[in-house]
Amino acid sequence: MKAFLRGTRDTLFGSAALLLVAAPAFAQTEPVGAGDDDEIIVTAQKRAENVQDVPLAVTVVTGQQLETANVREFTELMKVAPSLSIRPADSAQNASINIRGIGTFAFSIGVESAVAIQIDDVPLAFQARAFSDLTDIERIEVLRGPQSTLYGKNASAGLINIVTKAPGSEFDGRVSLSATTDREFAGNMSASGPVSDTLGVGFGVSYRNFDGNVRNLTTGETVNGSENISARARAVWSPTPELSFDLNLNYAKVDSDPVYAYRVLSPAARLRGNATQTPAVIMPGITPGPDNLQVTLDDQPFFHSTAFGRSLRASWDLPGGLTLVSITAYDDYESFDRIDSDRTRSTVLRNLADGRFDADSFTQEVRLLSPSTGPLRYTAGIFYANSEQRRSYKRGPAFSLAEWNATAGSKQLAAFGQVDWEFLPGTTLTAGLRGQREKIDYTFNDLRTTPVARFAGNATDGVMTYRVGLKHEFTEDLMVFASHARGHKGQAYDLTTGFNQTRANLGPIRAEESDSYEAGFRAQLMDRRLTLNGTIFRTDYSNLQTQSIENILGVPTFRLTNAGMARTQGVEADFLIRPTTGLSLYGSLAYLDAKFVSYPTATCYPGQTAALGCAGTPARQDLSGTRLGVPQWRGNVGFDFAAPAGGDVEALFSGAFNWQSRTPSSDPSTPIAAYSILNLSAGVRAGDRGWTVRLFVNNVFDKGYIVAIGNQFGNFGNQPAIDYLPPRDFKRHAGVRLSTEF
Repeated sequence: MKAFLRGTRDTLFGSAALLLVAAPAFAQTEPVGAGDDDEIIVTAQKRAENVQDVPLAVTVVTGQQLETANVREFTELMKVAPSLSIRPADSAQNASINIRGIGTFAFSIGVESAVAIQIDDVPLAFQARAFSDLTDIERIEVLRGPQSTLYGKNASAGLINIVTKAPGSEFDGRVSLSATTDREFAGNMSASGPVSDTLGVGFGVSYRNFDGNVRNLTTGETVNGSENISARARAVWSPTPELSFDLNLNYAKVDSDPVYAYRVLSPAARLRGNATQTPAVIMPGITPGPDNLQVTLDDQPFFHSTAFGRSLRASWDLPGGLTLVSITAYDDYESFDRIDSDRTRSTVLRNLADGRFDADSFTQEVRLLSPSTGPLRYTAGIFYANSEQRRSYKRGPAFSLAEWNATAGSKQLAAFGQVDWEFLPGTTLTAGLRGQREKIDYTFNDLRTTPVARFAGNATDGVMTYRVGLKHEFTEDLMVFASHARGHKGQAYDLTTGFNQTRANLGPIRAEESDSYEAGFRAQLMDRRLTLNGTIFRTDYSNLQTQSIENILGVPTFRLTNAGMARTQGVEADFLIRPTTGLSLYGSLAYLDAKFVSYPTATCYPGQTAALGCAGTPARQDLSGTRLGVPQWRGNVGFDFAAPAGGDVEALFSGAFNWQSRTPSSDPSTPIAAYSILNLSAGVRAGDRGWTVRLFVNNVFDKGYIVAIGNQFGNFGNQPAIDYLPPRDFKRHAGVRLSTEF
């Protein structure tokens, strides 16, 4: 109730502020994502621009392309953006997102991702909020490399910008239903249009249910599935030609039961070293292997989350072509999670872990945009954010006991600006600067001590980030660019099991810094039937925030810390070609050389000995010079083809092929093998805006693949034990999708 009242207060306050300054933007309510000659319009630099004119490394995927590639939820975005990797987990707050090999993997609620995420111009204060179905999407922009100047402190590796559909000037709608051979059922509906000359409204709702692809032999239930419900509503009001307001409401609910299945389990394994807890006792009926989709869990795992966001955006067109924009937003999120932490049906060493996570955030941005034409263009603004996260956690009762609760707060105020100056015909200089100050605070209560051990603290951080760049347009269809940017991710407290007075005395870990250099080209050839883009890059990260082991006052301690330096460099390319009417071919390729430059205190992998490089006090391994855990190569190609089939009926064919090279690991038992996945579909469509029927097959070659893997060596008496999280498309499946537009 307290969070709800606070959110209502902040939303009302922000709405009043909007009315006073006549701020947020209606430019975004125009059809964005398509224009003359099928151009793609993006807002990567906080203003609407043709993607071919943007001197940034950006991947843009439209809602139609998401459907063709069968991308239904956030974790599947890496199918269409090769430089993006998303590693799921048994709860969304433990997942990790990285771009060009850099991200943040940590269990602490006080640590933000190095990849920022925003939905309809509203930044998310916590990455778990994004892990839901993608509903009513106009387009998704993946900005690669540091974006801290325009987008703030948690964009040191990049930004994912999700844009939903806005109401149009004409009434339209869409209904879609689908079902698969492995019991997935989904449906979505959207409609929008004008209510009057000054008011347009729209809504979208979707539902998806997948039973799962793993069998729990203990209960007889199918697990590793999910049920997703999401809804959006927008109202755009333009009381005058110069003034517009955009109210956006969104809701998401996720219920899932993710589980890890065993690929490897030694016959000599004994749960926690207990001689009576053999595989036959704790996992009867299980045959570990690369295709194993069976588990024996006596505690049903689950992850439940709900989220509700609301934002008010307004824009005021001022004299001289200026536009004043304001975005006020409030978001709240909560989740409940449970895992069977012994990962068996043992009655002797039965152990589980469960917890609750909730968060709320308020953001306010006001910015001034110059006209988009002319030799001098600029964006200037201020940004304020206030967020709080809360976590309670309990594990036991057999081993690894823990019970605690914690809070992490952040308040930040920033001023930013960017100027684009075309000082010579076709040649533009870009300079951007952001000044930011942030205060973080925390509390941590260890409930297993008597009396309860209570800790609290705060810290303040100020930083300047910048971007400078140069682009030259040889023609309307050929542009080259180069840039240098400084990124920043704020300091953080390590709020996890084991937090104690020693950690409290150390204070927060240092902020993460990045220096990036990029150069690239944007080209359209063959009368614009061929689009070809390429980028080369190098980014150095200092004080990289990661899990490590340290000797603190003589005590070996696992904690989040600053590893030292990392470097990612490589080449990215993508193309789109329309050789004939009705046929489109597209593809992307990324080569990533991502390494630790310096990381002398990395955690040893389970079972690593001094002879294998685990040495020192406390024992640790030196990963300096080794590759980060991302594929060196990743790519995708696809096609869309539509041909007349008689009357007003068209035949439709599409396909998408995704592949990636081997994913290395500092643990030699947990690399992820290279894999490739092919999805195909065929169907018919009646009329320009009629019904469509598509048959599709996903994972055509039935290639079981891995996206997350773990080593349970210590949990099984120091014997080989490897488990993995089977992805949704682990097995081949077919389906049918029916849709109609009106």
